[in-house]
Amino acid sequence: MKFPRIKLHNQILIGLILGLICGLIFGKNIVWVKPLGTAFIRLITMVVVPLVFASLLVGTASLGDVKKLGRIGGKTLLFFAVTTIIAASIGLVLVNVVEPGSNISPETKALLMESFKDQAAVKAEHIQKAPSVLEIFLNIIPSNPFASFSETNILQIIFFAIFFGITLTLIPNDKAGVILKFFEGLNDVMIKMVLIIMKTAPIGVFALIASLIGEFGKGIILSLFSFLMVVIVGCIIHLLTVYPLSLKILTSFSISKFFSGIRPAQYIAFSSSSSSATLPVNMQVCENDLGISPQICSFVLPLGATVNMNGSALYQGVSAVFIATVLGIDLSITQQISIVFIATLSAVGTAGVPAASIIMLAVVLSAVNIPLDMIALVLGVDRIVDMFRTTVNITGDACCAVYIASSEGELREVKNNNQ
Repeated sequence: MKFPRIKLHNQILIGLILGLICGLIFGKNIVWVKPLGTAFIRLITMVVVPLVFASLLVGTASLGDVKKLGRIGGKTLLFFAVTTIIAASIGLVLVNVVEPGSNISPETKALLMESFKDQAAVKAEHIQKAPSVLEIFLNIIPSNPFASFSETNILQIIFFAIFFGITLTLIPNDKAGVILKFFEGLNDVMIKMVLIIMKTAPIGVFALIASLIGEFGKGIILSLFSFLMVVIVGCIIHLLTVYPLSLKILTSFSISKFFSGIRPAQYIAFSSSSSSATLPVNMQVCENDLGISPQICSFVLPLGATVNMNGSALYQGVSAVFIATVLGIDLSITQQISIVFIATLSAVGTAGVPAASIIMLAVVLSAVNIPLDMIALVLGVDRIVDMFRTTVNITGDACCAVYIASSEGELREVKNNNQ
């Protein structure tokens, strides 16, 4: 009897579900599988820098039109800014209605502060060294591109790749063509590597989720259950309303086709909590399953992995009000509005790696005069909510890519096979 082949995205889902079950059943006894998940993330991360640079350079050079590039960039940043503001607003509305901080007991507060005070102190020290908004924008220009590659500074890599691609269009074709063919070949190799690595995704996802649940256990989750639920529900609301509405209003793209096509990237984002690690998969599914042109994918998605933080902005708004409520601080409407805009601005340049949103949260807390060591109150479950907010973040990147491709006439019809 011949059994039907299970599609890759279903294999990944099975791995995710089995990981959750095994983590809950075996607890810390399952943590030994973590190296398998770490190896999977490293394999994906390995191709991020060459893939982003090669695909973006080729895409920019292929456009051959600086005006078109500026138009695409403007629409992309506007989409990211608007959806981030909406996300932060959703979080603030929910946290003000539910008020999860009002139910936390003094004993739980003391336990959390004691357990995570050292980690919070490290984060607080880090934010004191953080650059200003002006420095963040200046830091987009690399002083040494090779250092940007070694440090995986995606924004600097994007800047250099675009500049390189534009310059290629300004030199004779006989010279530019040689360089362009090399990077086209490099881009094809990186895409093939992603396809090979994705064969191991079900095992990697299982190991990541099982070890995470095993490490955390149930205690910390139960103590901050109401806070967790507000963040998770907020992420789900944003995911299932803002993006579908955006597709409905701005494009004629099928909403069901979008969510079906983006599933593999969502599974990787959920299990890895890393926008950067998910980037190669997101680029693959957007091009192959959603029919977005390589030029749009290679510009919008790397940029989104760095500056589009819808889920993170929502989390920061909820966290800031939650911490303030625990401390008995009543944040004014003006302060809460400032949280929305600070969260939006601080998203620019934040690394697409696990726990990067904690640094953004520290910026928000300092702006509304909340002691930074209070981060300890939410640090214990940050890795859990990180899974949800990263899923929201990368879905927003893909949604924006569909919008840009639709508006530029660069969408093609594909059969959604998901491999």
